[in-house]
Amino acid sequence: MGQRFNTRTVHFQSKDVARNMSKAQPIYQTSAFTFKDLEDMESFYQGEKEFLYSRFGNPNTEDLGKGVAAIEEAEDGVATSSGMSAILAGILAVVKPGEHIVASEDLYGGTYQLLAVELHNLGIEVNFVSFESIEEIKSAVLPTTKLIYTESVTNPLLRVENLEMVKEIADEFGLITMIDNTFATPYLLQPTTFGADLVVHSATKYIGGHSDVTAGVLVGKKELIEKARGKVVSLGCNLSPFEAWLACRGLKTLSIRMERQSKNALALANALKSNEGVLKVYYPADLSAKGNGAMVSIELDQTVNVEHFFKSLEWIKIAPTLAGVETTVSYPIRTSHRTIPEATREKLGITEGLVRISIGIEDELDIIETFENAIAKAKG
Repeated sequence: MGQRFNTRTVHFQSKDVARNMSKAQPIYQTSAFTFKDLEDMESFYQGEKEFLYSRFGNPNTEDLGKGVAAIEEAEDGVATSSGMSAILAGILAVVKPGEHIVASEDLYGGTYQLLAVELHNLGIEVNFVSFESIEEIKSAVLPTTKLIYTESVTNPLLRVENLEMVKEIADEFGLITMIDNTFATPYLLQPTTFGADLVVHSATKYIGGHSDVTAGVLVGKKELIEKARGKVVSLGCNLSPFEAWLACRGLKTLSIRMERQSKNALALANALKSNEGVLKVYYPADLSAKGNGAMVSIELDQTVNVEHFFKSLEWIKIAPTLAGVETTVSYPIRTSHRTIPEATREKLGITEGLVRISIGIEDELDIIETFENAIAKAKG
């Protein structure tokens, strides 16, 4: 009981030990916990009690962190206020001012901004290089390098990272590895099984799954998570109990959502490959035996008017985020990657014709027909 993935996603939460023995996990919507006397309060500081103040920890946030750790096959996990705060906590647990990071150049725009600007202001330097070149990665390593950072499936061009290669380079130079596994999810891929030290998720996306929560989760080796948890507490990156509860509720249906969404994504990718209005379809291959994920990116032909295309999508919503049960589209050059330097965008292939599609759980034929119709209407 509880050993296989689908079971762990449903039965990861701690049992309710309150008098009422609620079947659903209660929401511990409290800023603090009370004690019988000073000796009882001291027991928290001695490690005998789990909770004192919800910035330090809460049953709901603990459920989320440890629940994702369980399905990622990691030693421990901590929940945070967003995917970005989870990334920051993980990095600061490893890297200090004066030290250095090697990062993949094809990252989510928000992550790129954090690494290139905010970490620079903290005295931490980052080199962005192509992770398709082993030599380029190795040549970027400095004596001060502590961390190698990438995404298991990159945003928005959906390149599948060679995690075995990343781990081999990290071992050669004695580096910590940190992998953003948001797009793949633990359902399709578990980077810890490839030796990753830290794995991060924007739980806002597939873990929450319903576009109604902002949260992050960092999992990995216990000693690193303990350091990261200290950063979460000190920097106020904690997640609220209610949002943790929502994310936990979403996590329970991760398997069935990803199964359906991945199937729909494959169908759309295959359909658009032969569409005259599409120059290129970006969709992972051989990511997992369970599927290749629920994200598809397309490069529209120059004969397709991008503005008209977005206006012709009928029930499909335009959104700057992804991974809900509804199919949505985004325009990376104006949203997720607008802060990346233009020369870098051009080098990576993030062009004016690039559209990122987050596939939902609707009927696959409705999804395909809507995109085909929108392309046809926008084609000059």
